[in-house]
Amino acid sequence: MGYIFLNLALLIISHFSMVTFSMKLTTILTDQSALLALKDHVIHDPQNVLATNWSVSIPVCNWIGVRCGSKHRRVTALDLTGLGLVGTLPPHLGNLSFLYLLYLTNNNFHGRLPVQLSNLQRLKYLSFGNNSLSGEIPSWLGSLTELRSLFLYHNNFNSCIPLSLGYLPKLEILSLYENRISGSLPSSIFNISSLQAIDLGSNMLSGSIPSVSHDLLSLYFINFTFNYLNGDIPKDMFDHLLNLKELHLKDNLLSGRIPASLFKCSELQILFLTNNQLEGSIPIEIGNLSMLQIFAIGYNHFEGEITKEVGNLSFLKAFDCGGNNFTGTIPYQIGNLKNLRYLSLQLNNLVGPIPSQVLNISTLRSFSLAVNQLFGYLPSNMGLWLPNIEKVYLGLNQLVGSIPISISNASKLTHLDMSSNYLSGSIPDTLGDLRNLETLNLAANSLASSKLSFLSSLTYCKGLEMLSFDNNPLISGKLPSLVGNLSGSLQKFSASECNISGSIPSEIGNLSNLINIQLDDNKLTGSIPASIGGLKELQSLSLQDSKLEGSIPSELCNLNKLAFLFLTNNRLSGPIPTCLGNLVSLRNLFLGSNMFSSSIPATLTGLDDLLILNLSSNSLSGALPIDIGKWKVLTDVDLSNNQFTGDIPNGVVDLKGLTHFSLSNNRIIGSIPESLGGLLSLEFLDLSRNNLSGEIPKSLEKLRYLKYFNVSFNRLQGEIPKGGLFGNYSIESFEGNEALCGAPQFHLPSCKPVRNSKARTKLIAYVTLPIASTILVGDPRKGGYGGILRDEAATKTAIGICLAQQEVTDHRI
Repeated sequence: MGYIFLNLALLIISHFSMVTFSMKLTTILTDQSALLALKDHVIHDPQNVLATNWSVSIPVCNWIGVRCGSKHRRVTALDLTGLGLVGTLPPHLGNLSFLYLLYLTNNNFHGRLPVQLSNLQRLKYLSFGNNSLSGEIPSWLGSLTELRSLFLYHNNFNSCIPLSLGYLPKLEILSLYENRISGSLPSSIFNISSLQAIDLGSNMLSGSIPSVSHDLLSLYFINFTFNYLNGDIPKDMFDHLLNLKELHLKDNLLSGRIPASLFKCSELQILFLTNNQLEGSIPIEIGNLSMLQIFAIGYNHFEGEITKEVGNLSFLKAFDCGGNNFTGTIPYQIGNLKNLRYLSLQLNNLVGPIPSQVLNISTLRSFSLAVNQLFGYLPSNMGLWLPNIEKVYLGLNQLVGSIPISISNASKLTHLDMSSNYLSGSIPDTLGDLRNLETLNLAANSLASSKLSFLSSLTYCKGLEMLSFDNNPLISGKLPSLVGNLSGSLQKFSASECNISGSIPSEIGNLSNLINIQLDDNKLTGSIPASIGGLKELQSLSLQDSKLEGSIPSELCNLNKLAFLFLTNNRLSGPIPTCLGNLVSLRNLFLGSNMFSSSIPATLTGLDDLLILNLSSNSLSGALPIDIGKWKVLTDVDLSNNQFTGDIPNGVVDLKGLTHFSLSNNRIIGSIPESLGGLLSLEFLDLSRNNLSGEIPKSLEKLRYLKYFNVSFNRLQGEIPKGGLFGNYSIESFEGNEALCGAPQFHLPSCKPVRNSKARTKLIAYVTLPIASTILVGDPRKGGYGGILRDEAATKTAIGICLAQQEVTDHRI
């Protein structure tokens, strides 16, 4: 009997053991099945991780990206970050019931989040950041009450932030930046006492920032940048955020003043308020933020003086107050900021000299004081104490004196802009010591350079990309051939208004990356070098207001990226090259005030994107292009002072964007097209000094923006229109047309009343027919006009009948 009982007991134990094993096997198989479903939903696995490793022949817990718990041997973590996977998320992931971490960051999953993920009640860390997921942020996320961090950044989520996120009692990090989320900020977010960081930047959020009603002592990071938030920042907001370290509110529509409570945040390290509509001054309490490293309030409406207490912020690395209305002088206490790397005070109304203390901050890498009213001399030792300086912007001030030679000691300098001041003296020949120089702008000063000698030193600056010294009349001499030895990286070469003489050296064609050449308003002679045609990247060429001769070299037609060609006011001659029609990128074509001859090449109408065309003051002839209407986007046409003939083409009606149209001083005939009244954008219309006839179309009364109108010295007749803007014009617009009549303001004959048109027709008929028959009777070969004399009686009879008819008609009128 005991033996039987023992066997029964062993059978029962064996049975339950088999059941327990079966349950474990089924559970882990459930996890495996869920993960294999994910694998099936991946359509691209660039590293073949899932294809080669996720196999039923390998235990699930050994799969790449998978971790299992030691106690239950269930999948507890799935981390597939950065594998470049492409696909969708299957609902089976909701079966991973022991999962506490799910990271699919930096892949390309798309579609919506499956609602089955709400089953993952153990989930603490969830990241779908940097994917292509879309749809609404699901409200069921609020049911994951164990969630600590939620990363949904850089996706395509839209609609509003669900209120339910405010009920995640343990949430520490919420990151939703770079989506398409709209609506307002739910106040419930600030009810999460455990919250440490909230990042909602780069969305489409609007409305005001909600108040913070209770202490959030764990919150250290807030980012709401690049949204449409408006209204004032809540005054008491920072009373409850005493441990805040970073506040990012730039690029919104916030207004009002900086709340005084902000200066209680003694732990604050980064403050970004740039690009809003904030106002007021910088309070002296700014000195309380002793931990501050970045203070950026640029491009708002702040005013007053920059408080000297800024000098107490000893940890400050970046100070940006640019683009405001600050006045007064630059406080010398800024020189106390021995950790300062970035200083921007540009675009204000600051006055006075630049404090020498500011230029002695050895840590400084970039400073901009441009567009102020600063005056005085630059310190002679400038550059000696700036070993780390990379960028200096001093343009558009009132600085005087010479450029300190010591600036050449700032060996790390990459950008130097001293344009639009009153600097004088010679441009230092030692600028070439700045071997890292990328941008040099000395334009609009009174600087000098004998024979442009400073260019020789700049050939050592192999990274130079932009060189501008235009509008310095004291610079003179010929452009040296060594200009071709400048940096191969040079993109802009600007030397307008510098009294440069001689020819353009052909070596300029060596600068293969040039995008912009400006040599206008000099004393250049000779021809345009054909080598310019080899500058394949060139987009703008300006050589106007010089003494260049010869024809336009056909090589210029090779510049496929050329958008702006300015050759006005030279001595260029010959026909306009037909190949210019190949420059499909051309937007502005200025060839005026030269000696070009022949007609407008028909190929030019193939320039579909041409905006401005100026061919004025040449010797061009022939008819205007019949297909002128192809210039659909043209806004400005000046063909004045040439010898064009023929009618105004009807195709002009297609130039709907035209604002400026001048044909003055040509030989245009025919009438003014009625269709000109359809060019509703016209502001300037000059048809003077031609041979136009007929009446001024009443359709021109529709041109509401027409500020200038001139049809003087033509052969126009009839009444000047009275409507529209015609009441604003004077006699100068119409003189020289003897058959015009109009209102007294034009000092022209008043117009006679128009009689009944049918009566006038009868009158003409009665007069014309008898005379015509009489002329037919007359035969010069048989006595000259004897036939007319023989029928004189008949003629008198006809005229009498006609006069009688006229009396009847006048009586009826």
